[in-house]
Amino acid sequence: MIFRKLMILIVLAGIPFSSALSAQQFRGGPATNQFPVDDPIIKAIWEEGWDNSQVYSLAQVLADSIGPRLPGSPAFDAGADWALKLFRSWGMEGRTEEYGTWKAWERGVTNVDLLEPRIRSLDGMMQAWSPGTDGPVTGEVVTLPMASSPEEFQEFLGTVRGKFVLMSAAETSCRPMDNWEEWATVQSLEAYQQLRQETRADWNARMMATGLVSQGGRGPDQSAIVRALEEAGAAGLFSSSWTGYWGSSRLGGTRNAVAPGIQFGCEDYGLLFRLAENGQGPVVRLNAEVEELGTAPTYNVIGEIRGTEKPDEYIILSAHFDTWDGGSGATDNNTGTVIMMEAARILKEVYPNPKRTILVALWNGEEQGLNGSRAFVADHPDIVEKTQALFNQDNGTGRVSNISMQGLTGVAPYVGGWMAALPTQISQHIDLNIPGNPGTGGSDYASFICASVPAFSLSSLRWSYGQTYHNPTDTFDKVIIDDVKNNAVLTAMLTYMASEEEDLLPRDHRVLGLDPRTGEPRAWPQCRAPARNADGYFRR
Repeated sequence: MIFRKLMILIVLAGIPFSSALSAQQFRGGPATNQFPVDDPIIKAIWEEGWDNSQVYSLAQVLADSIGPRLPGSPAFDAGADWALKLFRSWGMEGRTEEYGTWKAWERGVTNVDLLEPRIRSLDGMMQAWSPGTDGPVTGEVVTLPMASSPEEFQEFLGTVRGKFVLMSAAETSCRPMDNWEEWATVQSLEAYQQLRQETRADWNARMMATGLVSQGGRGPDQSAIVRALEEAGAAGLFSSSWTGYWGSSRLGGTRNAVAPGIQFGCEDYGLLFRLAENGQGPVVRLNAEVEELGTAPTYNVIGEIRGTEKPDEYIILSAHFDTWDGGSGATDNNTGTVIMMEAARILKEVYPNPKRTILVALWNGEEQGLNGSRAFVADHPDIVEKTQALFNQDNGTGRVSNISMQGLTGVAPYVGGWMAALPTQISQHIDLNIPGNPGTGGSDYASFICASVPAFSLSSLRWSYGQTYHNPTDTFDKVIIDDVKNNAVLTAMLTYMASEEEDLLPRDHRVLGLDPRTGEPRAWPQCRAPARNADGYFRR
């Protein structure tokens, strides 16, 4: 870009570089009167992204109407059809790219009711891919005993047929820690923390006492314990994974083969645990409906705006389209998906003939190991070799606040130039991490950075992301619409500037130093093969 060298010096020197856009103008909508670089495309992206934004409607339909999208599920197919229809309505090409198969499963209703010693409907939900029940099943709830030997655990197995077994420790309190710290005395806070540690140690001791331990003996073999309980005829396996926040418990997938795996909210799991531990005879009725659909194709969803001057070079807008299905997947990763789709819509409107080809890549199977993006890297070495830049977003709904160079030593001048060309309302929130370190996992950019592709994670403000993702509270109301609009505009601008560069970005990377554990030099991360079917994931 013609302003890059000047802007790099400004950015790297730490000199403020402001546009004339005021905060009042920003709150009232996009102002059109001055930008750091007199670029009509940057200006048009700003206006289109704020005046004609489709972020709200995209996010609302995806969360509320289509809902969560497990790999292999009919809901994923419905979401893919929706995305492709939109791509085509915007004048883009759209396609799916199959890379394997996965277990096909569709959730029905889950109803769990406490019947004894009193009646209460419970906050319980099947984990993904759980077996269901054949109609309502009633049974006693029991905990794992503190066995004195593996033989005693085997005796316990003889008593569990038709019963529901509690598989995790109950929280001592479902009050968040900041609530304790605000209101407790020093003595009661210390006592609570001590009791919490003892409770967790006790539960780990119970699991170890089964004699079913992991290779090396460092911890319990959860899969082997589940298998033993299923073979003994347990009616279901209950657990809870609290996020530490009011009303928020984690929900993921289960590998159970026979017994339904039910995840409970913190409070109701604690109720069942206390009743069972104190010999008060809890009895529940469970009705868990599922549809087992065999296997189904897994595929990525791709939108494309074909380049004009360098059509065989690429900018990739990256987000994972699959979600866990406890909530709506609103911040993990509907928001990333909407950012990339909206950025593409804006670009097609104001920059319809890009120099390089722009791909919108909505990945499948991210939650099970970055499988969709890893398959793309393995299957498209030609695209990987010619990818100018990849922009990925996958950590919630907040404004982008950090972009790392991922250990690539030559890209900072380019990114610094792009940053200097952004409206200050966007750039003032963003720190650049130079040179950074290559990501090894966590999201789909890591599938590309291992191949030295300039793959950038657009890392956002947290907005309590740790308390919403992977659980039933991850719903549309958590989406911060203005921040997602900001991120879509940012992504469109970065994509435009990356597309207009004369040359491909350099791929030189840093020396990573010594591994403190081994004393040996750290190596650049190696690209991993994707799981192309569910066999390994569900093998126990």
